[in-house]
Amino acid sequence: MKTLWVKAGKLLPVDTGGKIRSFNLLRELDATGEVTLLSYYSGAPDPDYERKLVEAFPRAVAVHIGGPDDSATSMAVHYLPRVFSPAPYAVTKFTSRRVTRLIERWDKERRFDVLICDFLAASRNFPRRLQTPCVLFQHNVESVLWRRQADTERQPLTRLVFQLEAAKMDRYERATLHRFDHVIAVSEADKRAMAAMIPEEHISVVPTGVDTRTFRPATRNDHPDPIVLFLGSMDWEANIDGVQYFVESMWPAVRAAVPNARFQVVGRNPAPAVRRLASDTVEIVGTVPSVVDYLHRAAAVVVPLRIGGGTRLKIYEAMGAGKAVVSTSIGAEGLDYHDGGDILIADAPDVFARKVIAVLQDAPLRRRLEDAALALASQYDWSSIARVFESRLRGVVGGASGASEGNGITQRNEATELLRA
Repeated sequence: MKTLWVKAGKLLPVDTGGKIRSFNLLRELDATGEVTLLSYYSGAPDPDYERKLVEAFPRAVAVHIGGPDDSATSMAVHYLPRVFSPAPYAVTKFTSRRVTRLIERWDKERRFDVLICDFLAASRNFPRRLQTPCVLFQHNVESVLWRRQADTERQPLTRLVFQLEAAKMDRYERATLHRFDHVIAVSEADKRAMAAMIPEEHISVVPTGVDTRTFRPATRNDHPDPIVLFLGSMDWEANIDGVQYFVESMWPAVRAAVPNARFQVVGRNPAPAVRRLASDTVEIVGTVPSVVDYLHRAAAVVVPLRIGGGTRLKIYEAMGAGKAVVSTSIGAEGLDYHDGGDILIADAPDVFARKVIAVLQDAPLRRRLEDAALALASQYDWSSIARVFESRLRGVVGGASGASEGNGITQRNEATELLRA
């Protein structure tokens, strides 16, 4: 089966939940099929990224579309002229006529059996009329995510922008889901939310996975230091809010009960609000080559999120490392878990703190949670998840054939020709 996978933004480095999910599925699918990744990105041209992308996925096509870089100033300047656009900025900033022309050409030539739009962000690049079956891989219900961000934002101006964008996203998402032949969600909760927008039979669920070989510990650490760990991209609003919430509302109680406890925040690009949380007992680590060593040293992993959508890969990664996890219900939303068995769930700050304290102080409880978490994670290795994903794609294709012959080199050359035209 020949598949075109269209990804807005850079896939590498693999440092966010969405990238981790996409990268692992692409890697597994490419091992058994023929997958072409079309990765288009803004900011400055990045030949090093394009080279690494093709090294990872030989049929990959990288397209530089210009536009803003990741800095706040650049994004603000780019956003202002688009504030009155009916489409949400999270989509318009990733819209490129160059990408649309490329998809149109390959669809007309029937190069692929199925097209995948990875995240709603890439959706405006897909023509309304396509010959090839087209699937939207929806990692989040974006309208839910934006509403939650608007509800919890503290800064009045930013909250106003989030409210505006949430309203746009709600209208856009409802209209756009109908354009795809099928939608793949990452949880039953997301499927239920999207079933209010499109018929339920057009939605399938493919759960989140974990690279069990990478995260599984060689030996159990029965006497870990009292380290409480948070993992996640620290330039994402949901994680920023979650870490602030934990430090302000829960960490003082944990420290009072366990005076030598330390809190580590590991993840890329810590925002200024996160860096200001640093203290003698709170370490803002930032970007690391690998989170595995930090996981193996920790006694507990916390996911104190109040915002979010989709599913949190950080929980399955922690479980895959054999770690006890304490999460809010939103933090663990959509995952297969058993509260009190393989994870502890708490939404009230005082209850959350008490459960973290229990994990730090009660070694038998911690070991029981660790064993159950590791057993659960082992059921969700990416190799198994990819087979489920592939079966959903084959169901959409429905035995269709006739994709034109071609290879990645030819497609990259044609992409270059289009961009020069």
